[in-house]
Amino acid sequence: MENQNPFTFRCANCGTRNRIPAAHVGKIGKCGKCGSQLETREFLTSEPIMVTDGNFEEKILKSPLPALVFCWAPWCPTCGAVAPIIDEFARTAKGRVRVGKVNIDSNPLISSRFSIMSVPFLMIFDNGQLKESMPGGMQRHDLMMKMAHYL
Repeated sequence: MENQNPFTFRCANCGTRNRIPAAHVGKIGKCGKCGSQLETREFLTSEPIMVTDGNFEEKILKSPLPALVFCWAPWCPTCGAVAPIIDEFARTAKGRVRVGKVNIDSNPLISSRFSIMSVPFLMIFDNGQLKESMPGGMQRHDLMMKMAHYL
């Protein structure tokens, strides 16, 4: 049975947190403060999104959900071991946390902007601001505990 707890989405216009009943997720909602439309369909993905230098602001900084960004590189064996944990976390946190993956070799602006010197590297964003950054990987339960502060 699907979890019936309401979801919380931040309005991209005014930043207000809006509770959306589980039955209404996937439909277009309306911000309770400014009346802007809240598009909720794209946040029901159970897969991490690919984040690039070009879409970072739109997908992460303007995300109505707290965002976990996994920075990795194709040559990194530890990243390969952590990637399935990130994928499982994305499935578990569907609709509550936006999970993104950034290949730092292909996206030098992101790695430079946040001074990423080693991979794997995790960053947590909420309301357009970097809240935490952590080198290395984490287990799914530890990720849930870390992200609970932002839900």
